Amino acid sequence: MKLWHKATVGLAAGALFLAGLTGCSNQSSANAKSGSSVKQTSVTLWAGGSQNVKDGMSKIVNAFNASPEGKKYKLNLQFILSGTSAASLQDRIVAAQKAGQKKTNYDLILASDAEYAAYTQLGGKDIFQKYDKSAIPNLKNDKATVGAGAGYLLPYRGTTVVLAYDSAKVKNPPKTDKELYAWIKANPGKFAYNTPESGGAGAAFVQTAVYNYLPKAALTSSDTKWTKQWTKGLTLLKSLDSAMYKSGGKVVYPNKNQGSMDLLANGQVAMIPAWQDMTAVALQAGTLPATVKMTQISPAFTGNLDSLVIPTIGSNKPGAEAVMNFMLTKQAQNILVDTMAAIPVIDKSAITSKNLKYIKGLNAKDFRFSSTGSLSAELNKEWNSQIGNGVK
Repeated sequence: MKLWHKATVGLAAGALFLAGLTGCSNQSSANAKSGSSVKQTSVTLWAGGSQNVKDGMSKIVNAFNASPEGKKYKLNLQFILSGTSAASLQDRIVAAQKAGQKKTNYDLILASDAEYAAYTQLGGKDIFQKYDKSAIPNLKNDKATVGAGAGYLLPYRGTTVVLAYDSAKVKNPPKTDKELYAWIKANPGKFAYNTPESGGAGAAFVQTAVYNYLPKAALTSSDTKWTKQWTKGLTLLKSLDSAMYKSGGKVVYPNKNQGSMDLLANGQVAMIPAWQDMTAVALQAGTLPATVKMTQISPAFTGNLDSLVIPTIGSNKPGAEAVMNFMLTKQAQNILVDTMAAIPVIDKSAITSKNLKYIKGLNAKDFRFSSTGSLSAELNKEWNSQIGNGVK
């Protein structure tokens, strides 16, 4: 759920994935029920991200298919693992839309409110269709409000970037952005963030440093006028460069979110920006030391509401809405907290997962959202040009 999607669309590459999609969602089978036949139609959920997202969505699929709604709709999962050479989900959806595809099996997709602007910029405002509120009675339980795409995006979990630090080495973690930058300079080599184009934790660190100098409205705007105000933030990031983690005497920016987390796990650094859910899952699995803790600075790093949205090129809107409704049940929300340490969008009193301890104090309604469309990719390119490629 996060900021790694590309902001440009390769139609030629995307077209390779269009063949065979048309009409896929209209397959049906007959199931016996009380001596009569119940027509079961397929609904396909498309998702992308890290392995923890795939694990969580796989369990959601199994639970939905075992529920009463599973007799009417058979839920299938198509997953695109991040970091592979496969075309992104955004590329595929936009390419199919531009190619005039109809009745495909893109029935329902995962997309954050941060990604909504990029989708609509590239594919047009009609790339998604509104959900029918009357078909989603559990919507009344959803406590989260998306920063963009209201009526189209249905938030189902929250996640945010936090400071993950080794409490055995950092007794008093920074509380503000200024304290953080001062700590980095005072502790050279003990902080790392991944390249922003390779993962959302690094992207959030860069975006926060830059956009803290801009008006609040800039975080939810794709207007190119804001690029003229990036200079102060990029200058700040340049000033931090020499204090970053070094290997062989040279500054190294790790690849992907996991890259910086590995440095923290191995004790090579003491603090990193990291996704809250990835950190919690790693702590649960024991791949991070038990001394690692999470905190949030002020102004906060950006977070996202991962959401469900229905493309207009899909084939099964009623089935998609049934899945949306299921995702807001206590059962589904507990699965997400169990498998992904997700921040639930329903009241936490309904959550019984032992992972609640990892999300204490974090609420989806309190997130600092961003939705800058293609500007996020442009900022990543600018960082790479001025900092990542060694231009000082």
